[in-house]
Amino acid sequence: MTSTDERNLMLDDDSDYDIRCQQLRQENAALLGDFSRWLKNAGLGAATIRSHCAKLDFYLNHFLLYADTLTPAEGVCYVGEFLGDWFIHKAMWSNKTTVKANAASLKKFYAFMAERELIKPEEFASLKQQIKDELPEWLGAVERYNDPDVDLLEDGWPI
Repeated sequence: MTSTDERNLMLDDDSDYDIRCQQLRQENAALLGDFSRWLKNAGLGAATIRSHCAKLDFYLNHFLLYADTLTPAEGVCYVGEFLGDWFIHKAMWSNKTTVKANAASLKKFYAFMAERELIKPEEFASLKQQIKDELPEWLGAVERYNDPDVDLLEDGWPI
């Protein structure tokens, strides 16, 4: 294959990726609209709903589309990677409070997904257990990452 052929193949791959991302962003917007209505029906206030949806927009449209094109249902398996590593590195606002808040938003979102049968009940149960088990590690990781006295390379980042 010539270098021109390789470049065209890469452009096709990039184009396919961009098209798939655009499609997923549209699907995610519709899903977030449904989730917003679900939260409203659960009695949450407008500001709380906006906060949950903003966190989920970052997760769905940035993290899940960062290196691949993952759907929200596929993303249930990546919450630990998001909260324990990616969010800490990529969100300059990451701290203990925002990690906890994102965990709560993700738990609500995947409860919605399970109720709508968009993920399996056992996937949701596994996610809740993972959050319970790993949250202390994620909080420790964000604390170390944000501590100017910690040499992340010397202290072995990630967690």
